[in-house]
Amino acid sequence: MIKNEQPIGVYDSGVGGLSVLCEARKRLPHENFIYYGDSENAPYGTKTEDEIKELSLACGEFLFRKGVKMIVIACNTATSIVVQTMRERYNIPIISIEPAVKPALEGSRNGKIIVLATPATLHQKRYQSLLERLGAQDATINVECASLANLIEKGDLDDPHIKAYIHDKLVAYRGQQIEGIVIGCTHYSFVADKIRDIASKIFPSFGDIYDGRYGTARHIARVLANENLLHGCNAGGRVELFTSGKDDSLAVYRHFLSLL
Repeated sequence: MIKNEQPIGVYDSGVGGLSVLCEARKRLPHENFIYYGDSENAPYGTKTEDEIKELSLACGEFLFRKGVKMIVIACNTATSIVVQTMRERYNIPIISIEPAVKPALEGSRNGKIIVLATPATLHQKRYQSLLERLGAQDATINVECASLANLIEKGDLDDPHIKAYIHDKLVAYRGQQIEGIVIGCTHYSFVADKIRDIASKIFPSFGDIYDGRYGTARHIARVLANENLLHGCNAGGRVELFTSGKDDSLAVYRHFLSLL
């Protein structure tokens, strides 16, 4: 296969990375994609760094053996742990995602922003370095959501436990001038409307949701163009879905793909 025609590989611990895939497809409709969800081991956000590294490298190896021209780590938790190792291991572009703190700060006036993410993401050096680089330590409130990704992974976004969980996490900051919320886990993109609705009722100053999947999709397109790897065909691209989980996980993946 000609390298430009090779697919783009995207992986996550489960369904979350499908939100990145959806945005990338909108921006790059002629590209072929392979998605791998490690549903058997989801979620990653409460695992140790060694566990996350081992699982993530296995995902990357799966995609590389499929002949992808790029690997997209569509998991905030895995990004800082494996991105450098993958870049040293493979001679293809490796794209990572990070919480959209910078645009959230730019959209804030005098208030604070809340970052919703897994415990592993919030405690990692890469995230702390991001806050330090942006001078954002005093402007951000880090909120650990240890169970939210797992609730979303089950596939029922109308589960009342999801809204209750989000409400409980946000209501603790009632009375503060919260102007934005950063989605720090790709799973949360699928409940962004719920987060926005709940936040707007709790915080009178609330402005918007900030999601890193949009910037990641733009970056994918830029790197492909710069590396002369864009698919030259005008036909619509295809998507192949794979999972380490049970066969019915693929049906859940297809359902999530239809939501964005």
